[in-house]
Amino acid sequence: MNAPEKAALPMHWPDAGSSRVPYQVYTDPGLYREELKRFFYRDHWCYIGLEAEIPNPGDFKRTWVGERQVIAVRDPDGGVNVVENHCAHRGAQFCQADHGTVKELICPYHQWSYDLKGNLQGVPFRRGVRSEGKVQGGMPADFRVQDHNLTQLKVRTWNGVIWGSFDHDVPDVEEYLGPTIRPWYERIFDGRKLTLLGYSRQRIPGNWKLMQENIKDPYHPGLLHTWFVVFGLWRADQKSALVMDEKNRHAVMISRKNDGGKSEVTQGVSSFKENMKLNDARVLDVVPEHWWNGPTVTMLTLFPSVIIQQQVNSVSTRHIIPRGNGSFDFWWTHFGYEDDTPEMTRRRLRQANLFGPAGYVSADDGEIIEMQQAGFSQHPEYQTVSELGGRDIGNTDHNVSETLIRGMYRYYRETMGI
Repeated sequence: MNAPEKAALPMHWPDAGSSRVPYQVYTDPGLYREELKRFFYRDHWCYIGLEAEIPNPGDFKRTWVGERQVIAVRDPDGGVNVVENHCAHRGAQFCQADHGTVKELICPYHQWSYDLKGNLQGVPFRRGVRSEGKVQGGMPADFRVQDHNLTQLKVRTWNGVIWGSFDHDVPDVEEYLGPTIRPWYERIFDGRKLTLLGYSRQRIPGNWKLMQENIKDPYHPGLLHTWFVVFGLWRADQKSALVMDEKNRHAVMISRKNDGGKSEVTQGVSSFKENMKLNDARVLDVVPEHWWNGPTVTMLTLFPSVIIQQQVNSVSTRHIIPRGNGSFDFWWTHFGYEDDTPEMTRRRLRQANLFGPAGYVSADDGEIIEMQQAGFSQHPEYQTVSELGGRDIGNTDHNVSETLIRGMYRYYRETMGI
């Protein structure tokens, strides 16, 4: 990785640690622009999508890396390419559909055309127009099509997931995840062919880092989410673990479902509703799968752009797309496996109702992040406190700790040079 540089704007971080984060980190537009450069446009891999979204030659998907719009497309050889969605001629974002099938990429403005690898192949009137016995116009004699290709990202497909980076010197994805996190990634993406089940999308009025924090935070699920604490999906009294990579940027929260109900951890918890019952018990028709190997929940936060969720039988990716320092888009892609039975596919879809913008659980997270951002805007000189479990940073064999958040901000400070 490149050596840390000084931050774009002067900033005072009140101490040398990462357990207290200045509100300015969530509200300062200059810091946000610097985050895009350092986390999304260099040194990092970003999530693009699933290969199942573009299964056939010519299939494409439009998405984002940071604030830069890109197109993932499968070429005639079966390879996956990712190119930036702006024409090399006059800069138009020529692709206006989220999904589709094409034979080539064509800008409608002047019809410059590119092959499915992003190479310029056609320029109208490149050699001018013959009129009255002479040639009029045309590109200069030294114009070379190979100098005007689309911006092409470095691409890696790994067990059905498409990764991309504007930085062609970024290390391999396996190295990027590291030996501690890689097994948890390969537990879900184990080489089986994936099937696409559907999408959910929302815009959340909060800083993009807050969603990384939210899924690195085991403190809140058994307190904020009524569903989790009542039905035993995630609670402080479960067998759990918190694991980080060697740089503290990626993490996984691991837990095992229990029976829920009243216990010591529910005393005084206002979200616990002892008499809550399901009208349709199929929503929690949980069937253990052979690949779980114990945990019923694993929540991977791969910095900076994606969360990979396994919550009982529901599996999905959650893509974080920044929209300024105070807003981000959150795209859920729900998937299954090609060898799933029809019954398992229906089960995955039912359990997906726990999540997404109107999910029985996840609606809480979107609202609380909006409340956080509103608080940050009132008092930019204040700090957050993430000191549950102490101020140290390290893996744990329980979930009563904010160590993963502290780890992320240690990495953040190092990379931002603060």
